[in-house]
Amino acid sequence: MIEEMLRYNQQFVEEKKYERFITNKYPDKKIAILSCMDTRLTELLPAALGIKNGDVKIIKNAGAIISHPFGSVVRSLLVAIYELGVTEVMVIGHTDCGAKHMDSTQMIEAMLRRGIPKDHIDMMKYCGIDFESWLNGFESTEGSVRETVHQIQTHPLLPHDITVRGFVIDSTTGKLTAVPTAEE
Repeated sequence: MIEEMLRYNQQFVEEKKYERFITNKYPDKKIAILSCMDTRLTELLPAALGIKNGDVKIIKNAGAIISHPFGSVVRSLLVAIYELGVTEVMVIGHTDCGAKHMDSTQMIEAMLRRGIPKDHIDMMKYCGIDFESWLNGFESTEGSVRETVHQIQTHPLLPHDITVRGFVIDSTTGKLTAVPTAEE
């Protein structure tokens, strides 16, 4: 499959199909979106929000969550805000999210079945990585979005003058529903 994609890429460049995507690194709408990596959102999310290349910074991971206060999501938000001029953040979870149902025990068992040595897993635990919380999902999408919004709003390195709002997008229709925070 990768080879097929590489062949397509070569043709894409040769035919200059990239020209319609040319923009700069600064988001025109000054918004960062934290969303899930779900394949249904690849085209649906931008289409449902009316965004195009160059409009926003999109950060994607499993579940649209912040799994560590100094991990890659927060680092990306810091860069977006302090280096690229972002003034608003949207946290967008989605219906029928696979991360909601994740179970750390099942994932560790899958790692073992795929040949990851148990001592590697144990070593991570001894290094202070809490696999149970790191690999577990969440109870409700709305609750997860609310928690992520709270983490951003209260993070010691993120400014308090940015707007942070949470939403759930229907992974079929693209309809956004606002998730009220404790303050609302």
